This record gives sequence, C-alpha cells and structure tokens, in this order.
Amino acid sequence: MSEVRVGMIGAGAIANSHCSGVNKHKNAKVTAIADPNAERAKEVQELFDIETVYSDWKEIVADPNIDAVAVALPNFLHAPVSIAALEAGKHVILDKPFALNLEEAEAVVAAAKKSGKIFMVGMNQRFSKEGQIIKALADRGEFGEIYRAETCWMRRTGAPKFGTWFGRKDLAGGGCLLDIGVHELDLCLHLINNWEPVSVTGQIFTKFGNRGIGEGGWGKSIPGEHVFDVDDSATALIKFANGAVVDLKVSWIQHQATGGENGVKIFGTEGGAQTHPTPKVFRFAKENGEYEVVEPQDVKLPYAAACRHTNWIDAILGDAEPICKIEEALVVQKILDAIYESSATGEQVKIK
Repeated sequence: MSEVRVGMIGAGAIANSHCSGVNKHKNAKVTAIADPNAERAKEVQELFDIETVYSDWKEIVADPNIDAVAVALPNFLHAPVSIAALEAGKHVILDKPFALNLEEAEAVVAAAKKSGKIFMVGMNQRFSKEGQIIKALADRGEFGEIYRAETCWMRRTGAPKFGTWFGRKDLAGGGCLLDIGVHELDLCLHLINNWEPVSVTGQIFTKFGNRGIGEGGWGKSIPGEHVFDVDDSATALIKFANGAVVDLKVSWIQHQATGGENGVKIFGTEGGAQTHPTPKVFRFAKENGEYEVVEPQDVKLPYAAACRHTNWIDAILGDAEPICKIEEALVVQKILDAIYESSATGEQVKIK
C-alpha cells in the first residue's frame, strides 16, 4: 500500500483536526467525507481538497477505494459505525469516548480482532509534548514507585452548546466525564503505566447545564430543544491492584477561580511531576539534598511526530505499533462505567 486513502466520517468541529492530522503523513490522504449536513461537509471538503462527498456514513464504509476511516460522530454511533467499518475491511481511528459502555466496546474489539485491521481510539493527550516529557521520565524510573496520582480537567463555563446531542444521555451516554474526563484519565494511566484497577468510588453531578447555565459554545451541532440530562461535573477515586490510587476530577461547569485547569500530577517514592501548564519535576536534589522544582530539559520525546494520526497510519503501513492499545482503552471504559455505577448506587464498585 503506497498511500492510505482515508474516509472522514463526520464533519463536526473535530473533523478539521482529523483531516489535518491524516494529511500530515506523507503516505496518507483524506479522499472522502460523509455527513448528512451538506453545508458542513462542503466546508471540510474545500478546506482539505477532498475528492468525494457522501451524505451517509454507510457509503464511505462501502467504498472500495477507501482503506481506512476516521470516525467523529455522536457517541451513540461510535460502536456501530466502527464495527461496520471493520467488517468492511477498513482500518479505524475513533474519536473518544470508546463507546457508551463496556459491552459496546468489547463488541468493537471482537470485530477488530476478527478483521485483522488496525483499530485505535485516538487519545490525543498521549501525544502532547507535556505528556510525552513526563512519560519519558516515568518510563526510565525517575519517580521510583508511583503510588498516587491526581488528574483533572475542570472548566468554569465550558459545556458544549445547549440543545445539541452533547447534553442528551440517549445520544452521548454521559457528559463531561465522557467528553473531557476520559482524556485526562487515559493520560494518567498511560503515564503511571498502571492498568489493573480493582475498585472505583465515584459521584457525578448535574447542577448547572439543566438550568441553562455555563454554555461554552463548543460544537457545530444545531441546537434544538434544551435537553440536558448528563453530568456537568464528576469526581472519582480509583484503586489499583498494587495499592496505588488515582484521584479524578472533571467539570464542564463549576464555580472556581480560574476559567480552566487540566493535567496530571504523579507522586512517587523518588520524586513527583506535573504535566500542565508546564512540565515540572519535584524532588530532593541529588547533589545537596535540597528540595527542587525544575522544568525538565532536553528530554527525548517517545513519539517524535506528536500526532495520533501519524501513529495510526504508521501502524497500518506496518512501521509502528499503535500507541493507544485497545486493551488499555477497554480498561478506561471499565473505569468510566464503574464511576457511573458507583454514583447511581452510592457504593464502591469492584472491577474484575
């Protein structure tokens, strides 16, 4: 395969990121796009010089001239569209979240394994410079045993447009936890390299969006009736088999001093670190034992291209392994499901 011909499924706000990411690769090109909204599809077509426009995602899946697809659709379509594409022999990169629940996610994994095609949930935070710097240091043991971590993405007024699919549980499955919380949860587990959660205690809240407070304006979906029955903030404590814990906090809307905050902090026996807003390391200095807070310098990034699409295309071409492994995506989905279950029952949820 000299060039990977990619079909873009969905012309929403994130489509530009997918198209530009694919087209950065010297051996890949977005050659088709599908969206029922002709105006939005045309905008993306003209911006990226895309050959073919379809009104239905099924047409791209059936197109024999398409090798792979990028899926950026409302959450309830993630699993069925991914499965259909894999069964049609296409490679797939899927925007987060993986699925509405673990059962759906496992069905996608089964289809991917049966097809032999490359399937990847494109978790872009893993490829950020900030995350890569701390990952490189963690992988070479700079922090010793990592026994605790904190991760958050908290906005003050940052909900997607009210009246769009983002606020509807039947279409989105959940709110801020599935939209932005999944990013920081995935990055955190990636940095600490711990994929054995054993229990989750969590709580979700819907306090503002249902009252029409806190719209941030994200998304191209056309607003309709104001339905908001998803979480606009959430918190969870995740325990792991080795005794480590992760504290997760996320919000679209909440009263706080700053407009937004996100990132991961890790705490180890030999030092700690943060990813955002600037990567920093905290530790006792080796020379004199004084405490230091320093910005790491000249750290070699594990994924120099810093692009999820480049990694996906390289994997399709047989030149790399997917950075975002499907087994890890399943663990993240298990934790998300457990947070919602814990909030509904008021009990700690055990993860098998």
